[in-house]
Amino acid sequence: MLLDGEAWADRFKTFQTEAWRLETLPQYLVPQEAEEFAAFKEGARFPGPYEDAWTAMVRTRNVGRVHIVTRPLTDYLRFEFERYYQHQAPAGEDIRILDITDRPNPLPDVQDFWMFDRSTVVLMKYEADGTQIERELYEGDPAPFLEYQRIAIAESVPFLEYVSE
Repeated sequence: MLLDGEAWADRFKTFQTEAWRLETLPQYLVPQEAEEFAAFKEGARFPGPYEDAWTAMVRTRNVGRVHIVTRPLTDYLRFEFERYYQHQAPAGEDIRILDITDRPNPLPDVQDFWMFDRSTVVLMKYEADGTQIERELYEGDPAPFLEYQRIAIAESVPFLEYVSE
C-alpha cells in the first residue's frame, strides 16, 4: 500500500513508542525546501533556535534517525545539518551520523525507511538524485529492519558529537 497525504501524516500522529528513520542518500530533493536550500547555497544561514511542529513533537515523543554519510559532505547535507539537525537534536530527536568515509558501509544496499513502534515499516523510495518517488507500507516481517536499526545505532555517533569533532 502506498502512503501519501493524511495517511502518511497520521503515522506521526498515531505512533505509540517510537518513530525511527534510516537515511542513506547524500541529497534529498524536497520541493518545500527548494527556496531555503537555494538561499543556503548563496550564503544564508539558519542560526535558530526555531520552533515548528517537528521540534514540538520531538520534545515529547521518541523520534530518532541515523544518516549514513561520506566526506566531504554534499551541499545538501551541510544544509540539512544546519537547517534541521542542529535544532532538532537539542530539542530531543536522537539524530546520529554513520560516517563511512574511511570504512565499509555496514548496511550496504539497505534503502531508506521509517519504522514506527518497531513493527510498522514504510519504505522510502527515491530517484538517484534524491527526488522522492513514493512511500510504501512494507507488509513483511519487520525483523530485518530491527536489525538494520540495531547496526545503524551501534555503528554511528550522536550528531552533536559528530559536528563537534
